[in-house]
Amino acid sequence: MNFRLHASILSQGLTLHLTVITGATLASIAPSSHAYSEHFRRHASKTPKLQRRDIPRVVSEPKLRKRDSPYLNSATEKFVVNGSAIPEVPFDIGESYAGLLPISDDPDETRKIYFWFFPSTNPNATDEVTLWFNGGPGCSSLSGLLTENGPFTWEAGTLSPVQNPYSWTNLTNMLWVEQPIGVGFTQGEPNIRNEEELGQQFIGFYKQFVDAFQVHGHKVYLTGESYAGFYVPYIADAFIKANDTDYYNLKGIAINDPILGDETNQQEGHEVYQTPVVIVPYVDYFQNIFYLNDSFMEAIHARNDECNYTDYLNTYLTFPPPEGPFPVLPDPFASENYTCDMFDSVYEAELLVNPCFNIYHITETCPHPFGQLGIVNPGDYQPPGAQVYFNRSDVQEAINAPPTNWMQCTDRNVFNYGYIDNYTLGDTSLGPAQNGVLQRVIEFTNNTIIGSGNLDMLLNTNGTLLAIQNMTWNGVQGLQEYPGTPFYVPFHPEYNGGALSGAGVVGYWGAERGLTFYQVQLAGHELPGFAPGAGYRQLELLLGRISSLGEVSDFTTQTGNFTGNGTIYKRSEDYGQY
Repeated sequence: MNFRLHASILSQGLTLHLTVITGATLASIAPSSHAYSEHFRRHASKTPKLQRRDIPRVVSEPKLRKRDSPYLNSATEKFVVNGSAIPEVPFDIGESYAGLLPISDDPDETRKIYFWFFPSTNPNATDEVTLWFNGGPGCSSLSGLLTENGPFTWEAGTLSPVQNPYSWTNLTNMLWVEQPIGVGFTQGEPNIRNEEELGQQFIGFYKQFVDAFQVHGHKVYLTGESYAGFYVPYIADAFIKANDTDYYNLKGIAINDPILGDETNQQEGHEVYQTPVVIVPYVDYFQNIFYLNDSFMEAIHARNDECNYTDYLNTYLTFPPPEGPFPVLPDPFASENYTCDMFDSVYEAELLVNPCFNIYHITETCPHPFGQLGIVNPGDYQPPGAQVYFNRSDVQEAINAPPTNWMQCTDRNVFNYGYIDNYTLGDTSLGPAQNGVLQRVIEFTNNTIIGSGNLDMLLNTNGTLLAIQNMTWNGVQGLQEYPGTPFYVPFHPEYNGGALSGAGVVGYWGAERGLTFYQVQLAGHELPGFAPGAGYRQLELLLGRISSLGEVSDFTTQTGNFTGNGTIYKRSEDYGQY
């Protein structure tokens, strides 16, 4: 299938989504500009109160007492977090535990990983733990907690934290983990070179967690986004190889906007996740947003043809794909004038049209919103005197974190022994879709979910699909049919408490041989932040609470007659003119 057919399918999805949502209460999604890539470090110069009955929670959390929680014991008492004393958060976030655990049982171990664990009140979650990872490499998973899927969120450009009705803690016991060593509040010196070593360090940490919180034999689900497209499959593979269900009872993985594939088709080097093969068709599809002039569009189309990207995509982004490994096109940086570096060509041109352009969420325009996680990318704004939330001493004390100059994304190289600013010594592992790692995970779990936000230009939907089509699992290469079944998010009561999400048909999905792929039209890179209802729904699928992403039913944590029927109101003259 070529891109024209893909664009047609996406266009149909957008039309259907808008048709459904005009009959419902419109929801808005707070923008986020957080990103997880070292690319910009090297290219910086280019650049009324919610009531519990209103939200999909199971029950309100009781006050923490020793006899109430199976997770509170002599080993975990030191990790207890006072849920009513989190700075700036005007409500009790419930039972949680946070702190550092070593990556081995060596009494002299100095390398420690920081975690924040939230037990769920959902009665279906008593024997499971779900982990979340952000990417980078080198970025903190606390950014996901604060802006995507945690019990409270503080989105960029907003005044204060709000209760998150789509917190993943409503569904399952959640564990946000900062890793590898060198990230966030972790302690010790980085000393890994690849994902295999990362996986071994992580399973050492997780064994300490299981022993402390007495979750032996619990089902484990691994989730994440961006460079966690490397982390999650490799850690899952380490779980599988450990062959010990008492500690590593892996039952499924879910990753959105992941980096998976080779160095040209989906990315240009591990540190610079660019997508030269798919970038021009992406701009074509979203040209009303990019708004690039005709002469530039003619030029990049001509270069796209010269670099063989047009024919390549028409040949290999098909369903089913041609048999055998896809050829890897030349490195676009190999030529003297970078003729085939389509990503930077488009990015530089777009910054002239929209100087606040966000490659992770292409509909963002000026001004840049200030975010509580600090500056990561060029253009991120931090007002004079502003503090990064997790770098505040009162916050660090409240969540049992060591005094640290916390950064959302570390300025250290977390691979190759922490050599600073030498990214030629980065992660030496291949993409997990290239070397059988992701294949083994799919075949072992038969419960693997890969998602994509269509407003993410950097790791866009076609690039992810191209990586999938170049992979063989359960005896067959790629998806045999385009994943074009409507993705349904339940209609639900929505009260503007600062955290909203759309409903109805939000995108498309398909499932074959243990792998589910989905796309969400109005989501960027941080999919559970931009489309929290969609993120919540895919987690219900991962946990086995629903049968498919096309299931028309309520959220499993909410019941009621929410049909999506509503009235379209005529604008009153009192609203005036824009």
